Amino acid sequence: MAENNLNGVELETEDPGFLQEALSALAGSDLEHCSYERGYVKRQAVFACNTCTSNPDEPAGVCLACANKCHDNHDLFELYTKRNFRCDCGNGRFGEFKCQLIPSKDPENVKNQYNHNFSGRYCTCDRLYPDPNNQESGEFIQCVICEDWYHSTHLGCTVAEPEELEEMVCETCMNRAPFLWTYAAHFAIPPVVNISPGDADEQVDVEAELTESAEASQSLSETPLTNTQQAAENPSSSCKRKRERETSSGSVPDTAKTSGCRLKELEAEQRQRLRQGAVFWPSNWRLQLCTCTSCKRAYVSAQVQFLMDPSDSLEAYENKGLEEPFGKHPLLALTESLSHTQQLEVIYGYQEMTTTLETFFQECAEEGKIITAEEIRQCFEQLKERIRKRRRTDTEPQ
Repeated sequence: MAENNLNGVELETEDPGFLQEALSALAGSDLEHCSYERGYVKRQAVFACNTCTSNPDEPAGVCLACANKCHDNHDLFELYTKRNFRCDCGNGRFGEFKCQLIPSKDPENVKNQYNHNFSGRYCTCDRLYPDPNNQESGEFIQCVICEDWYHSTHLGCTVAEPEELEEMVCETCMNRAPFLWTYAAHFAIPPVVNISPGDADEQVDVEAELTESAEASQSLSETPLTNTQQAAENPSSSCKRKRERETSSGSVPDTAKTSGCRLKELEAEQRQRLRQGAVFWPSNWRLQLCTCTSCKRAYVSAQVQFLMDPSDSLEAYENKGLEEPFGKHPLLALTESLSHTQQLEVIYGYQEMTTTLETFFQECAEEGKIITAEEIRQCFEQLKERIRKRRRTDTEPQ
């Protein structure tokens, strides 16, 4: 009987795409193989180990596989995703500790970018999340440029409604790429903005602006869209909050590739927006960015050239986890209505449970033991203890 039960567990947990689907919020990240050999991955789930690298002067990040294989039962900070990051596990930042999956690695990944997230701290307030001393800090939202997470109450602006929010850029990053303020005056949320200091009472509907832009684009160019442009019709979100997909009829055509410089055209309209606080952007806003040679140089200079790539967005990354041929796992349907933090708690709790149960049944089968109710209870007590250890960093002040 025990053998039959074990076989059932093995069949379920070894089903192709089983864990990948369950971890769709992590975009099907590989649970078994270290991502180091893939180089600086365009976007991947990244973790920081507070047990191995607690020195804030030498931050380090590890991939999903290393978090599970090499740092099991360690205090981990779940950083969600980082772009262009290479797994640090076992390199020079870990001292004598070696990666179990790929022991030989370069001592340093010189292109990796680190911030205070790797020490478990976030936002302009530089506090822990969750913060044991402040349980009323509001929702957490990620900036699409610096990828830091911000309390909604610390963004310096009115937070957009979830159905409007597509991506957010914090005030620091807006000033890092100041040309974005011009686009914000035309396309950002909220959809109605003032024209200029001299006409403070005059307002413009951005939806009408987008419609005019679409008509102008069609009249200025008769060239059919390329496959790349067509694929870019549905860019996606790097903020943690979900929204329903835009229908193809509601998508905004690419107006950035009209004659001349799109940015200069917008600047000539002299539309002003208060250059203060974070900025929320609607769907397809990246397609409004000019891609002339001069503007491309500006993106590179500000180190935001990834904004020209629609596949850089978080929703495009997450959708990779939904491309498995076996359909959506019921766990994913459950997590769709949850916040990002709640999603991670469910996903990691589920992962802990499947790993613990699989090990438990395997040991019982090897020993020929009959599984009793008391042994099941002890198994779940061990599971709860593992989860408590993983959460300890989040619940105890440092």
